[in-house]
Amino acid sequence: MPVDQLTDTVEALHTALPGRVEADPALLAPYTADRSGHRSAGTPLAAVRARSIEDVQTVCRIASAAGIPVVTRGAGTGLAGGAIAGPGEIILSLAEMDGILEISEENRLAVVEPGILNGRLNAILADYGLWWAPDPASKDISTVGGNIAMNAGGLLCAKYGVTREAVLALKVVLADGTLLSIGHRTVKGVTGYDLCALMIGSEGTMGIIVEATLKLLPLTEGGTVTIGAFFDTVEEAAAAASSVTRRGHMPAIMELMDRRTLECVARYTGQDLSGRGAYLLIQCDGPAAEDTAQQIANVAWNAGGTVEITADPDETRRLLDFRRSAFPALEAMGTMLVEDIAVPRDRMTDAFAVIRSLEEKYDVLIPTTCHAGDGNLHPTFVFEGTEVPSAIWAAAGELFTTALDLGGTLTGEHGIGLLKRDWLQDELGPEQYEIQRRIKQVFDPHNILNPGKVFPPHA
Repeated sequence: MPVDQLTDTVEALHTALPGRVEADPALLAPYTADRSGHRSAGTPLAAVRARSIEDVQTVCRIASAAGIPVVTRGAGTGLAGGAIAGPGEIILSLAEMDGILEISEENRLAVVEPGILNGRLNAILADYGLWWAPDPASKDISTVGGNIAMNAGGLLCAKYGVTREAVLALKVVLADGTLLSIGHRTVKGVTGYDLCALMIGSEGTMGIIVEATLKLLPLTEGGTVTIGAFFDTVEEAAAAASSVTRRGHMPAIMELMDRRTLECVARYTGQDLSGRGAYLLIQCDGPAAEDTAQQIANVAWNAGGTVEITADPDETRRLLDFRRSAFPALEAMGTMLVEDIAVPRDRMTDAFAVIRSLEEKYDVLIPTTCHAGDGNLHPTFVFEGTEVPSAIWAAAGELFTTALDLGGTLTGEHGIGLLKRDWLQDELGPEQYEIQRRIKQVFDPHNILNPGKVFPPHA
């Protein structure tokens, strides 16, 4: 694109949105990366800090008229390279659109702007006796809009569902500035195709989420009971987790950490975890929490675990801290590349076995945590420096293929972004892949919304 046209576009943005457009390369540098290990080849053309739906529409109209790509960004905490921009692209930041527009106790819903942080939203909702169930580990730093764009998961998915199940309606701006209102405020609503569900998890490639109507739940009554169980092997821990599910129990949290992760936690915290092969953390909530937790504790004990069970807040904190220490401990070891695959719950043991074989084959460290309640594993590659070594990318590629071979999926909650786009057709198959590519074209015919994400540039 001619330099004059790019310059004219930036000037048009400055004129339309004075004081909210940044074009200094030094200040644009943070937008070239997220937490995925990817970094764009250069800095974007400009960044715009939107404060209203009208701002977003203005940016899209200017960009669409010039044929310039727009990459939407919230907090930049993504792990798939889905919100990074490069030369000739505009970053559209929604971080300042962070208000709560409505809380309806009667309808158990909230209407929010996309930039509000997940954790802050639930802190406010607690005063109303309500909460929004999606609970990603990044909830204190990630935005609701980003959660929706990625269909984020978290620790509570097995019991309370992923983000898609907690969204009633959206307002979305299309590439040309058109504003769509999709979904319903009602509990039921089956009019036409479900465009709201289609937009959730679309990673900013079809439209820009500018408002969300969220389905809320009443705060869970009763207390919580927490179980911590150490096992000799990760296979025993995974089998215990599968047995919990098979017996019909539905804990709020069921997390698994392998030996590699425990070794890192031991170095980080100074605790003696020698001889511990895996850790299974389970928490039950609700009126039946005590009875359910006792039954689950028996399952873990019969599976070979050394089991603790408690409702005491201090002891609960101690058991939870084993899991909470995992990623800080890994960060202390070096640079992290956090991966995200999901397999059927009865194939978790097989997935752990493959991860161990990849460690040996590529001589890399891959500590792994797992949302054991839904079979979502996070193999985490740890290395020195800022550039991801080629051996790690090769190991990650085999890991993705393994997930599919085990009947699983490339991503349980982080999304496709740049990181996994080359394997997308392997999971979808050529027919579904082509249909999905054409769906994007309907919403974004000139491919200016987050181009190159999800689908490779040539697709």
